[in-house]
Amino acid sequence: MDVTTHDVLLVGGGGAGLRAAIAVSELNPNLKIAVVSKVYPMRSHTVSAEGGAAGVIKSDDSLDEHAYDTISGGDWLCDQDAVEAFVNEAPQELLQLEHWGCPWSRQDDGHIAVRPFGGMKKMRTWFAADKTGFHMLHTLFQTTMKYNSIFRYDEWFVTKLLVDDGRVQGVVAIELMSGKIQAITAKSVILCAGGCGRVFPFTTNASIKTGDGMGLAYRAGAPLKDMEFIQYHPTGLPFTGILITEAARAEGGYLVNKDGYRYLQDYNLGTPTAKPVLRSMELGPRDRLSQAFVKEQEKGRTIDGPYGPVVHLDLRHLGEKLINAKLPFVRELCTKYQNVDPVHELIPVRPVIHYMMGGVSTDINGATPLPGLFAAGEVACVSINGANRLGSNSLPELLVFGARAGKAAAEFASSAKPISNSILAQAFDEQRRIENQFLRNTTGRERTSTIREEMQQTMETSAGIYRTESSLAAGAKTLRHLQERSDNLALDDHSLTFNTDLVAALELSFMLDVAESMVQSALQRTESRGAHQRTDFPKRNDEKFLAHSVVFRAADGRPRVEYLPVRITRWPPGERVYGQPAQKASAS
Repeated sequence: MDVTTHDVLLVGGGGAGLRAAIAVSELNPNLKIAVVSKVYPMRSHTVSAEGGAAGVIKSDDSLDEHAYDTISGGDWLCDQDAVEAFVNEAPQELLQLEHWGCPWSRQDDGHIAVRPFGGMKKMRTWFAADKTGFHMLHTLFQTTMKYNSIFRYDEWFVTKLLVDDGRVQGVVAIELMSGKIQAITAKSVILCAGGCGRVFPFTTNASIKTGDGMGLAYRAGAPLKDMEFIQYHPTGLPFTGILITEAARAEGGYLVNKDGYRYLQDYNLGTPTAKPVLRSMELGPRDRLSQAFVKEQEKGRTIDGPYGPVVHLDLRHLGEKLINAKLPFVRELCTKYQNVDPVHELIPVRPVIHYMMGGVSTDINGATPLPGLFAAGEVACVSINGANRLGSNSLPELLVFGARAGKAAAEFASSAKPISNSILAQAFDEQRRIENQFLRNTTGRERTSTIREEMQQTMETSAGIYRTESSLAAGAKTLRHLQERSDNLALDDHSLTFNTDLVAALELSFMLDVAESMVQSALQRTESRGAHQRTDFPKRNDEKFLAHSVVFRAADGRPRVEYLPVRITRWPPGERVYGQPAQKASAS
């Protein structure tokens, strides 16, 4: 087995991973850095983010207002020290991207342009048309090129964290092009592998988002946190799940039911404005907009489509000039994937799995409870998102906590003991496991695709927008059965070169672990908070559940849930209601 050694190793080449790599290089140029990514970095999912990145920059805004919007929007499950650090450092990070070349959209006078976003009182979301993540990732990737200390392993898949002497000391990874299994050792490891939306059947997430980073940490002994909180975005295209960005509503788009009625005025959206106005309805928090869709469906006011019920997003009144200037990608997506031109036609949309509020448990600097292991981005839970992430907070989160994790990992690596000689025994064990369980196994009877589809349908029915004890218990039982069946997988491809059959099987094993942690955490949280809605426990229960769920993998492979208190600094928990219901509007 080949072995390479670095000081700091990053798993994932998206926004958080590249920002962390830059931070390590800036702190200590002498450290050797490796970025391991299962896709070429510019194909990482950060590239798909559309709407924008939140950061206080205008004179009528304040850091405290951004912090309060984030905390109240997260239904008071956010760690407030982390939120305060986040809102303070986000504008600095966004300005740094400006200096590195990110082409932010501008006002006519040359100042940075901002737009409103759901759940925020003030306009503080920076944007680059509706391709913000694309431009941010390009900027970060190009910036990494100037650092000779950064070495990339493009199209390598990490299968295991190497842990010895009580600390993480590297990974085992497969080179997809050749099938070579290799140990990559390091004094510290940062997980930046993104989310896990593919655990569900209908998602905005790319096919690469299979929870690998969460699964790696979970199996190595690091806990996952707040896994029951999974965000539905209210506007995904039917069938494909492709996201129609919140920016479409920020620019003035309407959501209407089958009668052409702006139905959101009938629901308590918690829209944070002193005097709610009709325009703000579509900019309520994502959890409540998605829940309102379910209520409309129950009332028979959605539209039946070939891929299930939908409502309509109406942009026609915005006009072709505005859509082409600020929402060109929305128009392109609708035209190419839905055969609908939003300048002239209504866009069919429905709620779709979008973002994971939970993830690998970390402190404010990205450190996990397992020494030598750090995490940042969607794979991590620091937690600034609580029970419901506000739109446009995730992109600056990549920057702020990517930078923090990079600095902390660099400091850890600078003072860490040498890599253990015994670590290679684990790497050889992992190589034998992959070869015997998959590549040389000719007796398997189960299909990866079959188990994956059953898992996804189980998650949709048991842990969707609304949950019950019976649905979650049934889901937990099914997932445990699927775990057992997954030990008997049959691969059609036993070759080494670009074996996607093998990758899919390995991804499935991580997804099943992540799915079990989600369902078990949701089963034990007997309250409703943010994106976790229990119809059998409809009220929020701060006395018992103003706490983070922390799930460990027990010796028998099952999830074990414990709780940690939420860190409250300045904002005591309050009711998540703002102002009075908006005056009703007529059908549009």
